[in-house]
Amino acid sequence: MAVDIRDVARRSGVSVATVSRALNARPGVSAETRDRVVGIARELGYLPNLQARSLVRRRSDTVGLIWDTSYSSAGLRVPFLQDLLIGLKLALADTGYHLMLVSPRAAAADLHAFEHVASQHSLDGVVLMGVDEHLPAVKALISSGLPVIGLDLPVRGIRASYVSTDNRAGAAAAVRHLASLGHRRIATIAGPPDQLPAIDRLEGYRETMAGLELAVPDGYVVHGDYFLDSGRAAMRALLALDERPTAVFVAGDSMAIGACRTVLEAGLDVPGDISIVGYDDEELAAVVRPALTTIRQDYLAMGAATVELLTDLITARHAGGPVDESATLPRLIRAVLIARESSGPAPTAG
Repeated sequence: MAVDIRDVARRSGVSVATVSRALNARPGVSAETRDRVVGIARELGYLPNLQARSLVRRRSDTVGLIWDTSYSSAGLRVPFLQDLLIGLKLALADTGYHLMLVSPRAAAADLHAFEHVASQHSLDGVVLMGVDEHLPAVKALISSGLPVIGLDLPVRGIRASYVSTDNRAGAAAAVRHLASLGHRRIATIAGPPDQLPAIDRLEGYRETMAGLELAVPDGYVVHGDYFLDSGRAAMRALLALDERPTAVFVAGDSMAIGACRTVLEAGLDVPGDISIVGYDDEELAAVVRPALTTIRQDYLAMGAATVELLTDLITARHAGGPVDESATLPRLIRAVLIARESSGPAPTAG
C-alpha cells in the first residue's frame, strides 16, 4: 500500500502542514522536528506527489529539452547533438532539476506549441537544440518570459540567451595551424549557411585568411550539411579547380572524413598532397586513417554553461525581480586544436 503524507504526519505526531513544511525545507519548523519528519518519511518509504506539488508551487523543478533530431531534414541533423545532450544531463544532475524531452513536431503548425507544452508540464525552463530558431513557435516561447537557452542557436530575449563554442576562434586556430605549415592555398568546406556555428566558422576562416594576407579565390568556399557525403562532394569540387588548394579547413569532422576519402580515391595523399583539418573532435576522428587533425569542442563545458545560465534565469524569475542584462549575455566556450596525422607541411611543388 502506498504511503501518503498523512501516514507520515500520524507517525510523526505532527500536522500534515508541518510535514509539508519540513519536507520542503520551509520556515516554521524546528531543526529537530524537521530531522524527525524526514527520517520517518524515509523509513516509511514516502514518495511525494510531484505532480500535485508542481501545481501548488507552479513549478516542477523540471527543465524541458526541445531537441529536434530532424532525420527528415538533412541540414539540421548535427552529428554531435548527442554529445551535447550528455554534457547537459551531467550538468543537470548536480542541480536537483529533472530533464524532460519535448517533441518539437507540432511546432511548425502551432504558433504556441512549445509554450503550451511548457505550461502544461509547469516547466521551469527550456533548452533548445537542433530546432529552427526562426519558427513562430520558438519566438512565441521566448516572448512568454519562460527562461530559454539555445545550444548553438542564437536566441535572445528578456529571459533567453544561448551557449556555443567560440567558433570564430576555433576556425582561426585551424587556418593559422595550416598557415604555420607553409600552406598558402587554403580552402574551406563550410556548414549550412543559415546556422550559427557554420556562419561563425566561415567568418573565422575569412577573417584569418585576410589577416594573413592569403587570397580566397572563387571556388575556395564550398558548403556542405555536416555529413560525410557532402564532404565528399565538396572535395570533388575543390579537386576540379584549376589551382586546387593544398589545405582545406572543414567545418565538421564527418565532412572532413568524407573529404579525406575523396582525396585518397583520387590517388592523392593526405597530408602529402592536401592537408585537412576538421571540427568537433568526434569519436571517429582519432580512429580513421590518417587520424584527423581537428578542433575539439568541450561538450561538458557547454552543458555546464547552459545549466548555469538557465538556472540563474529561473532563480531570477521566481524571485520576481528584473533580469540583469549581463545575465543573458551569450556564453562562448573555448575550442582547442588537436593536431594529428591529416595535416602536414605544404607540398614543395605546391
